Amino acid sequence: MLAFVAWTWWAESHPRDERRLRLVVSERLHEWFPEQMALDDDQLGIHPRTPPAATLSGPRILLIHGLDEPGTIWDDLLPALESAGEQVMEFIYPNDQGIEQSADALAEHWSALPAGPPVILIGHSMGGLVARDFVSRLRHPVGMPAHVSGPAVSGLILLGTPNQGSEWARLRVWLELRDQFTTLHKERFSLFAALRDGMGEAKIDLRPGSDFLETLNRRPWPSEVPIRTIAGRLLTPLDPSEDFAAIAAAAHSDLLAHRLADWWSSLGEDLGDGVVSLESVQVPGGPPPLLVEASHRGMLMRLLPDDPQPPAIAPILEILEQWRATAPSSSHP
Repeated sequence: MLAFVAWTWWAESHPRDERRLRLVVSERLHEWFPEQMALDDDQLGIHPRTPPAATLSGPRILLIHGLDEPGTIWDDLLPALESAGEQVMEFIYPNDQGIEQSADALAEHWSALPAGPPVILIGHSMGGLVARDFVSRLRHPVGMPAHVSGPAVSGLILLGTPNQGSEWARLRVWLELRDQFTTLHKERFSLFAALRDGMGEAKIDLRPGSDFLETLNRRPWPSEVPIRTIAGRLLTPLDPSEDFAAIAAAAHSDLLAHRLADWWSSLGEDLGDGVVSLESVQVPGGPPPLLVEASHRGMLMRLLPDDPQPPAIAPILEILEQWRATAPSSSHP
């Protein structure tokens, strides 16, 4: 317990050093245990999610998930996009690694996309940051030639993206433990399972004021790529006291429960979707976000099968319809 507290204190006080240390540990683990640390490459990369269209007059769609996503976030959006005649792909990546590394991974697969219409990116949560970094640094850097070939990006839709960071990133380790221990009954859990997709560098990148966010938010955005933001807003405040108590019990620390409760009460009316505050979703120099009454995942997912369509889906379809009429029909070099 003393070691856990000491590590937490040091990590909170030295985020840059913590990030460098995590990168070194990741490199060493891949060097010492290459088989155990190897990812299933068949699961990573860009994968089609709707049948190829015989004819396609408008842009293709690429979905980019967020941090520790179990794979269900697009379950309600995909049928709606398919019904609207969209050709949809999904980018799957080791999402606990640094966000810049994830954007680099997208670039590695981008040039392999079939020639054809441009691509609209839709990013949920951290996936929106991956998309922003890819577009502004690699595919459409302002005043510089592109660093990657392939289709042009003709638009970006951000869904609950923490453009100014999220304090919830500090709790990433508990989300990771939850996700990994749920695989026990499938006999897939191992000591390496939670480390293969990164050492938690993304958690550091997501903190407000991180080096990554400071650099990203200073970088100019290409005028040829329109950007829209959709943000969730909770009308009924959540009561996470039971979750905080469970986390504190797992850490054997009553002090941790009090710290979490104090932090939650300090959020005030800027709670946003329960994970990302309304202040954080704003893109520097971008248009104000469109607000929907929903939680962070509830904006895209039904809680129960008979629930109405999640509130972010209709605005997404409207934005795509607007862009379809003006988007170019061929890729750029």
